[in-house]
Amino acid sequence: MVDQDVKQTLLDLERQGWDSLCDSTGDVFYGNLMTEDALMVLANGAVMDRPTVVAALRQSPAWRAYEITDVQTIGTGPDSAGLVYVGTGYREAAEPEFVGLMSSVYVRRDGRWRLALYQQTPKVGATS
Repeated sequence: MVDQDVKQTLLDLERQGWDSLCDSTGDVFYGNLMTEDALMVLANGAVMDRPTVVAALRQSPAWRAYEITDVQTIGTGPDSAGLVYVGTGYREAAEPEFVGLMSSVYVRRDGRWRLALYQQTPKVGATS
């Protein structure tokens, strides 16, 4: 079981990540947050390591807004935890939103939480 302080810390990190995607600083944020061997598994089937994520985010268009709902946590070990939620991202007004089931696995290294694995799955029945 994950205590409330850890849950809030991880949720704050997720919000900071989304904020960085909205202000086009995601490359720096995720470059600092991800472990050296971290992976991201995206909804389009791509699997990206840390350097690839940083390079892709450097060129990615900004999100306009986002929502995080239905947050759940799971303990995965003494210094690790997972966060699962529904994430909705909005780009330009004419584009449909992206709705996905997101999961992030964090590990605590040298006293700080680091992202080791991120995975997204398009939500069934969503408009995008």
